[in-house]
Amino acid sequence: MARDTLASVEVRRSRRRTATVSAFRDGDRTVVAIPARFSQAQEREWVAKMLARLEDKERRRRPSDDELVERAHELSVKYLDGRARPTSVRWVSNQERRWGSCTLVDGSIRLSTRLQGMPEWVIDYVLLHELAHLLHAGHGPDFWRLLESYPRTERARGFLEGVSFSGDGAPDDDADSGSSAG
Repeated sequence: MARDTLASVEVRRSRRRTATVSAFRDGDRTVVAIPARFSQAQEREWVAKMLARLEDKERRRRPSDDELVERAHELSVKYLDGRARPTSVRWVSNQERRWGSCTLVDGSIRLSTRLQGMPEWVIDYVLLHELAHLLHAGHGPDFWRLLESYPRTERARGFLEGVSFSGDGAPDDDADSGSSAG
């Protein structure tokens, strides 16, 4: 979903800023901070670059269902020797207590829309977690062994646990559910 880039951009010039350019979203507007010495041409160039970077970053954090399917395939090949083959992968908005789920009978995977906007490596972990469930239904040692090769497993679990603890996620009394995908 592209934003109206002309009406919603605020350029902030700063004498303290000497070489760096930054950009961030503030509600419906984008703020681009540039050095005060930049010419109008440099301003236009950097605003365009920073808008493109933000759009790319946001797209990666909110992949489409088709992109989720593609990413699931890549993760399966890289970490599970291509053995997990989901029939579908999609975002769902009705998961209040789980980050993801899968149905073994039909091989479908669903990710909570609450993950959208989280770092890509967290989404990858939840997706990989559900792919591993296609190979092992429970959370036993064989299941966790499958996730050992993903280098950010513990970090992603901690991230999700923190989100749940802060109240932005799904609180759950089950110790495993708060830090795992499903």
